[in-house]
Amino acid sequence: MFGTGSRKMFIVAVALMCGVISTPGARAAESDTLPLPAFGAMAVDQAHKRVFVSGGAASNGIVVLDFSGHSVRTLNGQFGATGLVLSEDGRTLYAALAAGDAISAIDTGTLAESRRFPTGAQTCPAHLARTGALVWFGYGCDATWHGRIGRLDPTAAEPIVLDKGNVEFQTAPLLASAGGTLVATQLELSLADAHVFTVSAGELVAGPAGEVFGSNVLDLTLSPDGATLHSAAGSRDRVDAFASTDLARRGVYVTGPHPNAVRASADGRFVAVGAYTSRDRAVWVFAAGAASPVNAFGLDGDVLANRGLAWSGDGRFLFAITQGAADARPRFTVINRPTQD
Repeated sequence: MFGTGSRKMFIVAVALMCGVISTPGARAAESDTLPLPAFGAMAVDQAHKRVFVSGGAASNGIVVLDFSGHSVRTLNGQFGATGLVLSEDGRTLYAALAAGDAISAIDTGTLAESRRFPTGAQTCPAHLARTGALVWFGYGCDATWHGRIGRLDPTAAEPIVLDKGNVEFQTAPLLASAGGTLVATQLELSLADAHVFTVSAGELVAGPAGEVFGSNVLDLTLSPDGATLHSAAGSRDRVDAFASTDLARRGVYVTGPHPNAVRASADGRFVAVGAYTSRDRAVWVFAAGAASPVNAFGLDGDVLANRGLAWSGDGRFLFAITQGAADARPRFTVINRPTQD
């Protein structure tokens, strides 16, 4: 099942040492550690074949890499860049500036910032999702139940509107979206609620909600049609799937202890899952709804970062962010042909 003859894995951005994959057939390319103190989020620009990696609330930059893992540029002045999402047409990258109380808009062609949208003092926007032209952001600076959902409409006279959805979160909520569906939850909380919304005329219409994920939620993703929600929670030993219409169960993807990343491919055919482990298998690729993975990959002693998986739009590459056991600086991994053994 886990054939390796045709699989090629490229580890790039390794810290001072390279050759960090132990699986047969893997090849490693030399590169430096990404110039970021930690990992925030990834966004994949299929049109320009670039990957954007942010460094989180303690960083002021976004690193741009090509699909081979070579550094293209570092975008500075992005204060606390955390959440990332592309516009509907792919021409703009939006970055949540958790240390800048703003959302920046970056031209994906020129890699220049085109606009900055202030979200208000002491808002700390952290996580982004998009439905159509609207960008939704989870914000909140502390852990005292001041977390909320805001909306950015880049074309509106007043683009930023705060406190949408009428739900309070302990801190800035994690968001996931597909089609006209938006899901929000609280990271790293015991028995966090799932809140499902439908976006109608720019407003959030509340749908099903409940404590279905377990404890210590670390990642969410929706299938491209918005019908299936997947959650990775540290208290589980698998990634769970739910129907977004009523949170009915829709299967599991076994990872072993501490799953911390999940992403559905752009065509909905595959689900990549990962776990916080230094074992020789830390990332698995399943056909959607399948009982057994079509492929599995090791990280040779590194651990997968929380939310550290992303697909290329054509499914030819799976990108992963790893971190050393004692080093939070991100390292970038390119898995070539992840759905083929």
